[in-house]
Amino acid sequence: MRWPLADAPDGTLERLHEYVEAESHAKFAGLPGLRFKTWRAREGEWFEGTYVFVSDEARAAFQADFETRAADAPATAMIGVTPEIEPFEVVAVVRGPAGFRSAPRFEA
Repeated sequence: MRWPLADAPDGTLERLHEYVEAESHAKFAGLPGLRFKTWRAREGEWFEGTYVFVSDEARAAFQADFETRAADAPATAMIGVTPEIEPFEVVAVVRGPAGFRSAPRFEA
């Protein structure tokens, strides 16, 4: 799902970073049926959550539930618009030798 940032208030992307680190990461770490979620952004353009589920049924159930509450989602409140949702098929995923960071960044 993707929210446009072109008309978002100043500082929105930083607030989204803070929200992901403080709340969203932990919430999705325990979501049944979720293989992984990636948060991506392009400053001034868009913010998105990319979800990969164990099955199309798990994805469809999550999507149906989210669509009932999209207007009240934290990102929607920060950005001011509901997201576009575009289901897709994952053909394959490979984890390279460098791995990846699976926890949010925390700065002291």
